[in-house]
Amino acid sequence: MAAFDPLTAVTDAFTSFVFGKTETTRMPVRTSTGQAQAVYLPTAAPGLGDSGVIIGREVYSGKGYIYDPFQLYGQQLPAPHWLVLGESGNGKSALEKTYVLRQLRFRDRQVVVLDAQGEDGVGEWNLIAEQMGITPIRLDPMAALDQGIRLNPLDPSITTTGQLALLRTIIEVAMGHGLDERAGFALKVAHSYVTETVTGRQPVLTDIVEQLRHPEPESAEAMNVALEDVRAWGLDVALVLDRLVDGDLRGMFDGPTTVGIDLDAPLIVFDLSHIDRNSIAMPILMAIVGVWLEHTWIRPDRRKRIFLVEEAWHIINSPFVAQLFQRLLKFGRRLGLSFVAVVHHLSDVVDGAAAKEAAAILKMASTRTIYAQKADEARATGQVLGLPRWAVEIIPTLSPGIAVWDVNGNVQVVKHLVTEAERPLVFTDRAMTESASPPAPLEDTVADEFEAETASRAAAMERLARADETVA
Repeated sequence: MAAFDPLTAVTDAFTSFVFGKTETTRMPVRTSTGQAQAVYLPTAAPGLGDSGVIIGREVYSGKGYIYDPFQLYGQQLPAPHWLVLGESGNGKSALEKTYVLRQLRFRDRQVVVLDAQGEDGVGEWNLIAEQMGITPIRLDPMAALDQGIRLNPLDPSITTTGQLALLRTIIEVAMGHGLDERAGFALKVAHSYVTETVTGRQPVLTDIVEQLRHPEPESAEAMNVALEDVRAWGLDVALVLDRLVDGDLRGMFDGPTTVGIDLDAPLIVFDLSHIDRNSIAMPILMAIVGVWLEHTWIRPDRRKRIFLVEEAWHIINSPFVAQLFQRLLKFGRRLGLSFVAVVHHLSDVVDGAAAKEAAAILKMASTRTIYAQKADEARATGQVLGLPRWAVEIIPTLSPGIAVWDVNGNVQVVKHLVTEAERPLVFTDRAMTESASPPAPLEDTVADEFEAETASRAAAMERLARADETVA
């Protein structure tokens, strides 16, 4: 504190008496926005780099938002897996489709889609597949009876260990509980006998069912039990597998794998739209397709692969299928696999029968994209995913096409941009907005349109700056 100076105090009092009280007034500053930007610096969260595919723009700063799990993997992203959440009609489907189309511009990318959504009698990815000259693998029990697509769980390209694991998963999903030791033993000896004795063709499920019904005496002798006991142990297993052979799922998995399925195509679409999504058939299909891909598609060839699953709660909500896909995620990370799970509500999985497995899969997803949700759902989602409070509060207010992106803790609000070339291919409400014009040929216009919009924004800012200078 400064010392009291009597002379200064007397001088100030005399000056105030003669001239009145004086105060220092700060003069106003007139300037332009172009000059003021150097004084009042705007702030924005750091981006994710400039290498990858364009998603859109960050809402608050207007800068471009680029995301690619393969480019970010390592220091910025511990795992390349991605979870997409949100109510229907807010842009999840458009985001997935444009993301895949833009990823396929890179020559070392390959994508598999499990398309569980139906539209106009086909899967919603049908237009994109047609545009790329690709025939979707349509799994349909009715079509399968007429020489349709088949995937064989006993395909020789799958290891014997993988085949047995797949058979167990199919049975456990259908039964709703794990196999006991006796049923597991009956399945193991039947599978072992079939793989050792069937030659000259692919073993099929009918062979397993027949062996379970009529086990070999050697199977009983090996365990020193009666033959009737082995038959009784395998009866429930045989009844479950019989559903794939002669039940409502017949024709899709009870024969050799269809010749001509191109696993080297850039895009592979499994059309599951003809399967009842609420039946036990869907998780069984997910299990079969998942293991089949694990042993036939994922290879150490330096290609970057994306496995996108619509209606992914069918996976995460089944303990046995979730465990299978959890292994696939761990295995695939070493071989360049990015798993994309699309879910409407997080409560569908975290409150389900596979809560433990769901938590493990969610933990592997280092990228989370959340579209608009109701307030209570947003709070629950934020709590599970550890979102900041400000993000949770704005989720219910988000407009279609805008989402909260959390990339390993880097949280931003992003507006997804769709080009005119992509628009006819990605929106799934054709029944409400049908037009007579066919989709335009897909062109590489994403970067061009984004650059054009950026240039337009820059020009508008320049005009505003000049107007400010004129006023000043």
